Amino acid sequence: MNAFGALWATGIVAGGVLLSAAMADYQNTTLERKGREGRRELLSVSASFAASAFDRDEAPLRPLEHAGRVPPSSAADSAPPVLFAGQSASPGQRLPSEPRKQFGASVTGAFEGWFYNDDGSRSFLIGYLNRNTAQELDVPVGPANRIEPGGPDLGQPTHFLPGRNYGMFVVPVPKEFTPQDKYTWTVVANGQSTIIPFRLNIDYVISPFKEIAVNNTPPVVRFEQGGPAVQGPVAMASGAPVRAASLSTPLALSLWVSDDMKYTSGTSAPLGTPRPPVTLTWSKYRGPGAVTFDKAKPAVEKLSAGGDEASFSGRATTRVTFSAPGEYLLHVTANDYSGVGGGGFVCCWTTAMVKVMVQP
Repeated sequence: MNAFGALWATGIVAGGVLLSAAMADYQNTTLERKGREGRRELLSVSASFAASAFDRDEAPLRPLEHAGRVPPSSAADSAPPVLFAGQSASPGQRLPSEPRKQFGASVTGAFEGWFYNDDGSRSFLIGYLNRNTAQELDVPVGPANRIEPGGPDLGQPTHFLPGRNYGMFVVPVPKEFTPQDKYTWTVVANGQSTIIPFRLNIDYVISPFKEIAVNNTPPVVRFEQGGPAVQGPVAMASGAPVRAASLSTPLALSLWVSDDMKYTSGTSAPLGTPRPPVTLTWSKYRGPGAVTFDKAKPAVEKLSAGGDEASFSGRATTRVTFSAPGEYLLHVTANDYSGVGGGGFVCCWTTAMVKVMVQP
């Protein structure tokens, strides 16, 4: 290239830089001038998109965490309004960048997926997201907490813990149900209404009883030593064991658990931070009064290694007090090494319930 050509090229580059700078300056000036008006437009567009997606009755968008691409904690922390599809937009919804609230935010159901049972029947696996960081909510079954059609009561919780709670209960799928049919779960909390659908969408088939990479399986839970076993996220009120209690005396609840101690992750990396083979979380699921656990996450005491040196068996006890007489449902989640939400694989944890009749 001769001197004239080099000078000509340099001029073009310099001109491009000046033009880019001028455009950036113009954009910044324009944005500054629009100010709050621009932000209101952005909010309006975001809300309209969420509302239009629901109005079109589209199949729900699967959250990335279900595919193992976003850690459960990240999904719960960000909680954008369109994370759970079908949710109707309202002025009370927050944008992804808005800080989470301690009180006053909404509760949204979470459709984890559906699966086949051993007998060929099908079940929906359902959790929820309470967007409040400190507020536990009680929403009785009825207009503000209903699953339709066939409801309003299809076994959903009436007590909602803060944060993301994975696969808390199952809804049996009727034999005649088709991919075009759906249930909807409506929750109205703090004056904000959310609605999610459950469908037999093929993209939502899950395997909550075995993780295929290493054949990991959920912990086995028993309410009595040598008693009936519960394995997998199959908690339902029907068939829950019954206990009797009084207001004056704490109720001792013991669990016997075992696990295969297998582990995998989305990156196939080994377990980094040491953790117990099984962790338990107790919570109120339904009931007329307050429930207090002396240990909501009781430590599991190792009993023996059993016949397989790689397996784990243990026992844990918590004591529960009640503020009012009546019928209660208590819920327990048993997580293995894969952690809360199965580390994004929708496997492997176990859920179970116990019914408590509390006398004055």
